[in-house]
Amino acid sequence: MTDALFCWCRAGFEPELAAELTERAALAGQPGYARAERGAGFVEFIGEDGAALSRALPFERLVFARQKLVRLADLRGLDPTDRITPLLDALEALGPTAPFGDLWLEHPDSDTGKPLAGLARSFGNALRPALRKAGRLTAQDDPRRPRLHVIFLSGHHIVLATSDPDDSSPWPLGIPRLRMHPDAPSRSALKLEEALLTLLDDDERERLVRDNMQAADLGAAPGGWTWVLMRHGMKVTAVDNGPLRQALLDSGRVDHLREDGFQWQPRRRLDWMVCDMVEQPRRVADRMATWFREDWCRHAIFNLKLPMKKRWEETRICLEAFEHQAHRPLVVRARQLYHDREEITVFARPR
Repeated sequence: MTDALFCWCRAGFEPELAAELTERAALAGQPGYARAERGAGFVEFIGEDGAALSRALPFERLVFARQKLVRLADLRGLDPTDRITPLLDALEALGPTAPFGDLWLEHPDSDTGKPLAGLARSFGNALRPALRKAGRLTAQDDPRRPRLHVIFLSGHHIVLATSDPDDSSPWPLGIPRLRMHPDAPSRSALKLEEALLTLLDDDERERLVRDNMQAADLGAAPGGWTWVLMRHGMKVTAVDNGPLRQALLDSGRVDHLREDGFQWQPRRRLDWMVCDMVEQPRRVADRMATWFREDWCRHAIFNLKLPMKKRWEETRICLEAFEHQAHRPLVVRARQLYHDREEITVFARPR
């Protein structure tokens, strides 16, 4: 049953992901329909060919998906005393395939899904040797090969899926497990840390996040994003009428300007501009476009706070307006991160 995509998302944002998948699939000539339940933490998109759907919808372009998988089988009514046999039978029905490079046991990141964590973990301990004996899993983890995902939706319901390591998140459920540093001024620091991990690839992080780069943080107070940039060795101009944590000012790497982040502009081009201001998303998108149109920065990460309704429509409008008003070709990646709430995070640089 490789006829569907299975995508994890933030619980409560299933309608947004469903709308995004439906629109993007139609534009790519892969019509289908989404199946979603609010609060479930995932969306299934049904089409004629799940593999073709996956190729038409690269993970990098998806905004509301934390992870993108191709569904292999939907196993319902399982006997709790023997879940392994029907799982192996389902894989056998797919025909001869090369062994998977890794096995991930997952469950929805939702109120109903989290209690399944213990079951998934214990089942994985029994399943792994059975898969290797059947030739369905490599003897040692191989990160180059497709992964097998075994997803518990209940004790009687398992979805089998696969992911391409080059076209999916490198973390189970698409969630990087970051810890709040005790010196961070606010939890918003986790948003920027996750953005740097998620929206930049390894080469970009090495080239674009370096010591002594010049950065601006618009709407900086109390300083969570400024703190992240400083810890990466940058010199930061923090622009906000509100106060910053004194430790940031004592570092010698932060200049605090008590000005309006929407009005301020740098005297020369900066390496980075970041912005997490609470403001209407279209107004933020317009101001971010100005920064690129005027060539005030080389790279940017910013958040767009979304309305309560029509959030996919607002996302599309804001991103299209941002790219159009920048008046130059841009690389733009956007995602609702694990540490985001009612917002998405955008990375942009000149193409």
